[in-house]
Formats: sequence, structure tokens, C-alpha cells
Amino acid sequence: MSKKPDLHFSDGWTPAARQVHSRNSNRRPEGALVELIVIHNISLPPGDYGGGFIEALFTNQLDPHAHPYFQTLIGLQVSAHFLVRRTGELLQFVSTEDRAWHAGQSRWCGRENCNDFSLGIELEGTDDDLYTDAQYDQLKGLIEALWCCYPSLSPEAIVGHCDIAPGRKTDPGPAFDWQRLAKDLGATLARPGSK
Repeated sequence: MSKKPDLHFSDGWTPAARQVHSRNSNRRPEGALVELIVIHNISLPPGDYGGGFIEALFTNQLDPHAHPYFQTLIGLQVSAHFLVRRTGELLQFVSTEDRAWHAGQSRWCGRENCNDFSLGIELEGTDDDLYTDAQYDQLKGLIEALWCCYPSLSPEAIVGHCDIAPGRKTDPGPAFDWQRLAKDLGATLARPGSK
């Protein structure tokens, strides 16, 4: 069995991830702590996996003529801190010290603009396709490493995009197994609106 890469952070970057720098980011507000992890999903075009289109979107290099769906994304400038591919491969686009543009209009515990104090983790997938074992394994390791790096994070502060932008966003969707993540982490997750 091969040894898993050591997940740790230096200046907001982990050597365990393939780094693809996105300019769709900026500094967090002065004094802002990292207090929230937001789990998303993405696939481009929707339901297609394994290509380079997500990287192209997050680096403003997506060819709008490569697929009809991409016409809806013209001018969109977005990013996330991390992407976990179906294979479990980890990519990092933005330093954890900086603000990635992943949450959009959002609210958590009475606070607006979740990008200011959150980390965005994209899972390659859709609301309805089951996520892979490799993704859950990588997500567990990533969250544990982030907890070590940022004591301001807690299990009560792991949410889906749907939780901070209800009615506007649905990801990571019903296919995401929150109970499995909680068991993997050995923690009780307190998602807004969860039973």
C-alpha cells in the first residue's frame, strides 16, 4: 500500500496538491479568521468528468465555443481553494490565506459574504451522482489538515453551498453523504437546516 501524501500547509499552500494558481481571488478583510468550510460540486460540462474545463474556468481560460453550455459562463470569474477530482487527485487554486471567489451572495450564522472567512472545496461531481471513495478519503485528509492549520475551524462550521445560499444553490446535493463524512472525521457536523 502506498503512503498517502503528507497534507500540511506552508504560506497557505499544500505540497500534496497540484497547484494551479487562479487570479480570481484577493486578500481577506483585515483581521478575518478562517472559520468556515464550504463544500461544493462542479463538472464541466455538467455530468462530464476528467477534462481540463474546470481548471480553465478557474483561470479565466475557458473557451466559450468548446461546448454550448459554456456560453452561460462567459465573463464569469470564479475560483475555489481546492478541487477534489473523481480519482481523489487534489488541486489547489488559491492560498488558504486569501479569499477565493466561490460562495457568491451568501450568509452563515447571520454573517454575509462568506468568501471573507471561508474555504471553498469543490468536488468533481453533480448533485445526483454518487461521489467516489477516493473523494471522501481525500476530503477527510484535507479537512483534518485544515483543522490543524486553522484552530478557528470546527466541525460545526462545515456546510454545503446549499446551506449558505439556499434557494440559489443546491450543491453538493443529495448524492453527498454527510453522515459518511461525519463518521470519517469522527465528529458531529452541525449543518444549518440538517436533521
